[in-house]
Amino acid sequence: MENSTLGTASGRGAAPDLVTVPTRQGLEAVDIIRRAAVSAAGVGPVLHDGSGDTLGFLVPPGTADAWDLPGSACTQTNGRGMRFGEPPAGSSPSTGWLLPPEAGDPVTDPEVLRAALGEAARLIEAADNCR
Repeated sequence: MENSTLGTASGRGAAPDLVTVPTRQGLEAVDIIRRAAVSAAGVGPVLHDGSGDTLGFLVPPGTADAWDLPGSACTQTNGRGMRFGEPPAGSSPSTGWLLPPEAGDPVTDPEVLRAALGEAARLIEAADNCR
């Protein structure tokens, strides 16, 4: 796939927003969404940071305006340096795609992501309480 800039320059409309979550919760959410994808929207592109602390899910533009899930953050990217096939400009050299854009849906549905992150948090809490 070509390295086209996300957003209006690529003809894809407005640039996606980015939901960031702790890696453990994000990986659980990816699994939850993939298992449910037979009947629901699938998971879109997912970035991992160089330190391994967070995952970032691309979500539709405008999601940041109403995102309020504790333990996560949603920011507008405005397409700043984001390109398919490579991590965002200014990111660590070890930052990259966990799920590259061409391997998933264009973005993750915010309601599907919210539900999966909630379920992931409950699973993690239950597992941690079993120790």
